[in-house]
Amino acid sequence: MALIALVLVIAIALSFDFFNGFHDAANSIATVVSTRVLSPRVAVAWAAFFNFVAFLVFRTKVASTIAKDVVKPGVFTIAVVFAGLIGAIAWDVITWYLGLPTSSSHALIGGLAGAAVAKAGWGSLIGTGFQKIAVFIVLSPIIGLLLGFTVLLLVMWAFHRYHKVDRLNRGFRRLQLVSAAAFSLGHGGNDAQKTMGVILALLIAARHLPATANVPLWVVLSAHTAIGLGTAFGGWRIVHTMGSRITKLQPVSGMSAEAAAAATLFFTAHAGIPVSTTHTITGAIVGVGSTQRLSAVRSGVAGRVVWAWILTIPGSFAVAWLVFQPFRLAG
Repeated sequence: MALIALVLVIAIALSFDFFNGFHDAANSIATVVSTRVLSPRVAVAWAAFFNFVAFLVFRTKVASTIAKDVVKPGVFTIAVVFAGLIGAIAWDVITWYLGLPTSSSHALIGGLAGAAVAKAGWGSLIGTGFQKIAVFIVLSPIIGLLLGFTVLLLVMWAFHRYHKVDRLNRGFRRLQLVSAAAFSLGHGGNDAQKTMGVILALLIAARHLPATANVPLWVVLSAHTAIGLGTAFGGWRIVHTMGSRITKLQPVSGMSAEAAAAATLFFTAHAGIPVSTTHTITGAIVGVGSTQRLSAVRSGVAGRVVWAWILTIPGSFAVAWLVFQPFRLAG
C-alpha cells in the first residue's frame, strides 16, 4: 500500500512538472512569438527540445535545495508532499485560467511549506533556505530588468551608425533563435529541478534512498521529459500577456530580454538557487521596454503580474494547509 501511494505521489509530482512546462511555456516562447521570429507551433517545439536537453548542461544543485533546504527532511511524508503538490497545482490552475504569469516554482515552495506547517508547525521550516529564496524573489526580476536594459543599450550603441535596417533585423532574428534556446535551457535547468527535489525528498522519506543521496538518473530524465511535454502543449493565454501586453517587442529587444534572462538563470542554477523563470523574463521584458520610455511599459498589466507574484506563496500555502487537514485529523 505504501509503495502504491509513493508511486501515485511521484506521478502527481511529474504532473506538476508537466503543468509547470504548460504554465511557463509562455516564458520560453513569448518574445520569439511576439516578434514573429517563429510561429507559435515551431517556437513551442524549439523550447520543448531545449527544456529536455538541459539535463546535459546543469547539475542538480537546485533539486538539492528543494529537497533539503526548505523543509526539515524529517518532516516530509507522502501525505505532506501530496498536499504540497496539490496546493501548487491548484494555484497554477487558478493563475493559468486568469492568464497571469505567476511562478510555479514559488507555488511549489509555498505548497510544501503550507503542508509542512500543517503537520509539524512553523519549526518545520528552514529559515536560511527561505531567506535565500525570499532574497531572490526580489533580486531575480531586478537582475533581469537591469541586464535587459543594459544589453539593449549596448546593442543600440554598437549599431546606431548602421543604416541597413532590414539586414540588421534579419541578423537579430537569427540571434533570437539562440537567445530563445538559451532561455529554454535555463528554464529546464531551473524549473525541472524543483520536481526532482520533491521526488528526491519523497524517496528519502520512504527510505528508498539515504539522506545524503543525489538525484537518481531516472528522476532527472523523468522530470525533464515531463516539463518538455508540458512546454510542447503550451500556455497560450499567458503568451499573450508576456509577449505583447507588457510592452511591444522587436527582434533586437526580444533577443536582449531573452539573453538577459538566460544569463540570470544560468547563474542561479549553478548556485543552486530556485528562482522564478517568470519573474526573471518579465523583469527583462520590462527592462528592454524602459529603454524607449517608461510609458512603453504597460503599468496596469505589470501591476497585476506583481500582485500575482506577491500572493503566490501565501495562496499555495493556504491551499496546501487545507488539503493536509484530513490527514492530520486521521492521525
